[in-house]
Amino acid sequence: MARALRSPSFVLGGLITLFFVSIALISFVWTPHDALSVNIMERLKPISSVYWLGTDHFGHDLASMIMLGARNSIAVALVAVGIGMGLGVPIGTWAAAKGGWLDEALMRTGDFIFAFPAIISAIMITAIAGPGAINAIIAIGIFNIPVFARLSRGAALSLWARDYILAARLSGKGAARITIEHILPNITNLLIVQGTIQFSLGILAEAGLSYVGLGTQPPMPSWGQMLSDAQTWMIIAPQLAIIPGLAIIFTVLGLNLLGDGLRDMLDPKTRTSLDIGGSKPS
Repeated sequence: MARALRSPSFVLGGLITLFFVSIALISFVWTPHDALSVNIMERLKPISSVYWLGTDHFGHDLASMIMLGARNSIAVALVAVGIGMGLGVPIGTWAAAKGGWLDEALMRTGDFIFAFPAIISAIMITAIAGPGAINAIIAIGIFNIPVFARLSRGAALSLWARDYILAARLSGKGAARITIEHILPNITNLLIVQGTIQFSLGILAEAGLSYVGLGTQPPMPSWGQMLSDAQTWMIIAPQLAIIPGLAIIFTVLGLNLLGDGLRDMLDPKTRTSLDIGGSKPS
């Protein structure tokens, strides 16, 4: 904990991330107003003690919509990262363990998936199943699979030549058991850091998909959808675009700072320098 507090990136990123996660969780039980109710008489209200961030062109409370939007964005990104990690890590470690043509086939499949960004994948999925948050999750999750597969494969390959892995093989342990007992525990730090980074990219991707109408659908609010709706009202009520835009920026910034802080703490070389730099002279 002391080492974590000595990392400015970790502290700042953690505080920003905690704030947005907190408002997302609070939105399950409380919001300042009903974010889904239309009240034309209260449309385009400025920031006040009643409407903390004002209202939009339908009279929706902007603060309540930001809270629900945080919930949706975080949920979509979290599940998408879970899909990528849950499928990509087994594929990558399996490819590293087996090698040969199987390794080559899996990596070339990953290259093929990389050729279709999340937005293109979502368009193809939407053409078949229609727009929605579930399709956004699938599209972002598919794009995350080769990311974690490549990372886990590269990290696992560097470990398979280690002496303790050779000793485990000589003792009669199979590839699956070695992967579970020795490989995965030693690449967990890398996966955590990459997971944080992909989480921030997932939120950005979800906002982009919602902006073009392929993500979360009305009446459920989404930050990207709020940005899209605000285009018509930019001159009259610029806060309709500024507030969800800032929410996206700060959430992504917080997660990236948190990822940098985690990398600094979990990397042995950086961790040593932090310990030396933070120690008091005797």
